[in-house]
Amino acid sequence: MKLYFKFLFIFMCTFASIGWAQNNQEHRAIIDSIYSEVLMETRVINIKLPESYIENTGMTYPVAYILDGEVFLSTASLVHGYYSGGFMPETIFVGISNTTNRTRDLTTSELSERRGVAYQQESGGADQFVKFIENELIDYVEKKYPVTSYRTLIGHSYGGLFTINTLINHSHLFENYLAIDPSLDWDDQKLLKQAKEVLPNKNLKGKSLFISLSGQLHMQDPDITIKNIMQDSTEFTLFARSNIEFSKLAETNAANGLVTDWKFYPNDLHGTIPLPSMIDGLISLFEWFQMENTSKFNNPETAKEVLEEVVKHREKKLESNFGYRVPPYEESLFNMLGYMNMEMGNMDKSLMFFEMAINYYPNSANSYDSLADYYAAVNDFGNALKFVSKAYEISQEEYHKKRITEFKSKL
Repeated sequence: MKLYFKFLFIFMCTFASIGWAQNNQEHRAIIDSIYSEVLMETRVINIKLPESYIENTGMTYPVAYILDGEVFLSTASLVHGYYSGGFMPETIFVGISNTTNRTRDLTTSELSERRGVAYQQESGGADQFVKFIENELIDYVEKKYPVTSYRTLIGHSYGGLFTINTLINHSHLFENYLAIDPSLDWDDQKLLKQAKEVLPNKNLKGKSLFISLSGQLHMQDPDITIKNIMQDSTEFTLFARSNIEFSKLAETNAANGLVTDWKFYPNDLHGTIPLPSMIDGLISLFEWFQMENTSKFNNPETAKEVLEEVVKHREKKLESNFGYRVPPYEESLFNMLGYMNMEMGNMDKSLMFFEMAINYYPNSANSYDSLADYYAAVNDFGNALKFVSKAYEISQEEYHKKRITEFKSKL
């Protein structure tokens, strides 16, 4: 029983420590730039690599593109640092700067007048900006960084408008869309009107959308609530009504395959809603990624065959959603399970987990070194030497070289 609780505690802490470690270590930040022939200007991009990233291991990661990246990349990275331990996959974040011509980049049509007055800002460049993303930025990122083709797009306000426009008109570019308080009132709800024509007949199977709405429903009338706002017809509520109307439209047309989640934040303003939206949105978009059956791992009485089936089930589930094969768990989890079962005398389970680590992480010296520990524990120093030699072949570290000498002396 004592061993059981020790096992349970360590297993739970391992999940938590993945996020904790990321939140308490300096993230790998890279400032990069790309010259765009489409935009005829240089665009700054900020890259955040996962803490687990090690060069030359062949590991690749899904990627999230964040509009207004100079503002929101740190927010997304913070959220991911807390929730990556079982809630969402290790991800490379690409923050796209929109400081120079934000309204031009992100709005979907050109305006000369807004709310009865002349509109002086350059606008309506979303088609050009999405061309930049599709034809230049994605290709640049995929050639230079270890990303996969599984992509998420995140945008707030005008960025949220751009995000939904991309879903409706360029849905092949991203799998996930996180639209935070999107400005769907733009140009007399032009995009919303287009969505009414497009969504019923568009195939969006495999696509997911999270939309949020802040509590600023009416700037002047506190009696306007989420319950009665749709009865109001003033310009003051057009922003919120457009958001609600689109969410209902998406829900009504669920047969097109789009998975939609909408959430109202009554206590948040337009400027504070990005943080809670990213927390709930990323968890929602990656709900299928969350850990399951942890109780089976926590129980030392669970049969080896059952544990193996749990791992294989998760592997198939992740492959189905990502569209490519990925390890079902972090390498550290396989190793932890291997050592814990070894400590409890469950040597068949221990061997299984160490071998799984090598199967899913074949370029990791640590996985081979851990399997060498297993064979040393059962006094099979021939195999211990074999696997620590493989670890040294990968790492070239003095530690593994010394272990080779140690195991040779025991043959």
